[in-house]
Amino acid sequence: MRPLNHDVLPVTATTLLTPAMAGLLDRIRRAQRVPFHAMTPAEARAAYDKAAEVLEPPRAPLARVQDLTVPATDGTPLPARLYAPSHDRLPVLLYLHGGGFVIGGLETHDSLCRQLALRSGGAVLALDYRLAPEHRFPTAVDDTWAALHWLAGPGALTLGLDGTRLAVGGDSAGGTLAAVAAIHARDCGLPLALQLLITPGTTAHQDTPSHRLFANGFLLDAANIGWFFDHYIDAHHRRDWRFAPLEADDLEGVAPACVLLAECDPLVDEGIAYADRLRAAGVPVALEQARGMTHDFIKMGRALREAGQAQQQAAQALRTAWRMDP
Repeated sequence: MRPLNHDVLPVTATTLLTPAMAGLLDRIRRAQRVPFHAMTPAEARAAYDKAAEVLEPPRAPLARVQDLTVPATDGTPLPARLYAPSHDRLPVLLYLHGGGFVIGGLETHDSLCRQLALRSGGAVLALDYRLAPEHRFPTAVDDTWAALHWLAGPGALTLGLDGTRLAVGGDSAGGTLAAVAAIHARDCGLPLALQLLITPGTTAHQDTPSHRLFANGFLLDAANIGWFFDHYIDAHHRRDWRFAPLEADDLEGVAPACVLLAECDPLVDEGIAYADRLRAAGVPVALEQARGMTHDFIKMGRALREAGQAQQQAAQALRTAWRMDP
């Protein structure tokens, strides 16, 4: 799938939205919420924590929900939460939440992680990696690597999971971390069944046509993206592949990918570009683009049927990668 030629579209960007998505954005605008870039990180975290699950269905009950800690490379205990539909020895997805590396956590993505576990039949381990600006790049990357290695080794054994069927995934900034972790896993000889990339960021600079077309009014505004990244990373590091996986020299041999994108998302072009790079390197890729949706739509299941569809697509990709279907 090629990026839309946004420079010659004969329509305004808002006409691409579905009626349900357009109505939802209108309600958000009328609420006149203070944008994240006008807040301190602490204020933004509190605001996101309060609103993150408003549009999601109630948290699904599961046989197993367990809070624990995962050791970081420097010994710091990182909070994590395990979700599983049974107490069997299940395959497991390491999940990294979105939030621009500055906001978000276990509570903001609890409903989504429950849905992924329920729909896939596997376990999900959500990681509360350390956030910027208190912990700038590459701390989040290092925390992700530490959790992945732990889960592939003593962690799976401790939790009674199948560490030989391991996947990594995330949304937005978490999708970036998942893509980077898949490259690292290849380099370390750690086999992964799947990388699940939901609306990931992959570029060093936000200069694609979709960043221009959807710069304002489509949930993830350009000013907020700049605010997130200014808190997270120094300008001279932005071409580091651990921040921008499109900058990686070689993608051959990384895990198969499921890439879920939103048509009306500033990040859509770079998501497609990364899927193209993976395919060119011989990596199997399943690419889905939700028409008329914005960034973060997968967390709006109470209002958008497309959210549930995307969750089911992610779950089926996991089931296939884990060889759970006959």
